[in-house]
Amino acid sequence: MIRFNRLVKSFSYAFKGLIKTFREEQNLRIQTVLSLVIFVLGIYFEISSLKWTLLILAVGLVLVAEITNSAVERITDVLKPRINSYVKEIKDIMAAAVLLSSLSALAVGLIIFWPYFLDNFK
Repeated sequence: MIRFNRLVKSFSYAFKGLIKTFREEQNLRIQTVLSLVIFVLGIYFEISSLKWTLLILAVGLVLVAEITNSAVERITDVLKPRINSYVKEIKDIMAAAVLLSSLSALAVGLIIFWPYFLDNFK
């Protein structure tokens, strides 16, 4: 049986984490603003359901990668570089994951929007 109160608490904790990360992480705020711009472009160009799906997945991937990166950074900050030499490497690897997800999302956005820009700005 689903416990409604427990479910509400879970969502409450998740939103608190999202708000905390949004307030503290500049990159997440930048990525969120860019995501909103992308969604406005999608509405403006009236893109298809398939293209919406691809954009939502790409944007979601970037935001999840950034939030995961923030969580891993906090975990590794507990260890401090003086305790473990891998801390810097772990942070660099997570930053690489965010970079790759961002570049993938950029590629998806270019593939989807480039034809619209060519048609509308000739």
